[in-house]
Amino acid sequence: MSRVGKMPVVVPQGVDVAMKDDQINVKGGLGTLALTQNALVTIKNDAGKLTFVPANDSREANAMSGTMRQLVNNMVTGVTKGFEKKLSLVGVGYKAQAQGAKLNLTVGYSHPVIMDMPAGITATTPTPTEVVIKGSDRQRVGQIAAEVRAVRPPEPYKGKGIRYADEKITIKETKKK
Repeated sequence: MSRVGKMPVVVPQGVDVAMKDDQINVKGGLGTLALTQNALVTIKNDAGKLTFVPANDSREANAMSGTMRQLVNNMVTGVTKGFEKKLSLVGVGYKAQAQGAKLNLTVGYSHPVIMDMPAGITATTPTPTEVVIKGSDRQRVGQIAAEVRAVRPPEPYKGKGIRYADEKITIKETKKK
């Protein structure tokens, strides 16, 4: 059995997990998340602990038990604490402004780039060169952060662009005569 799948998910106080026919709903302080249940995994709720057991002895069921366990664990963490990604803007004149549900990026183009944030995702700018994207759905937070980074990815010669806060850019040496 998958080592990740063997560990139970502890449901904290204030989080409600409801399992319908083929849907798992997790409701907490930061919102509600839903996931389609896989037929290869059997989920049992034992007094606030969720266990994930493969439905048969196949390799796919074993792998899917660990995947489902981690997805549900991310949902429980998301509705209690939430997730965030930090981006930094490196370059002369590069700046960002959060205006409600919009993120206004000035990153060296002839026009500002305005990005709409979907429902459940917020973008804040603690400083003009930092962007923090927060939300309860881990996948969507990472996807929006990747889309913001794709507006101006860091280039390898000067390192200018939008990068994750913990990302290291290897600077290339310029051509010599």
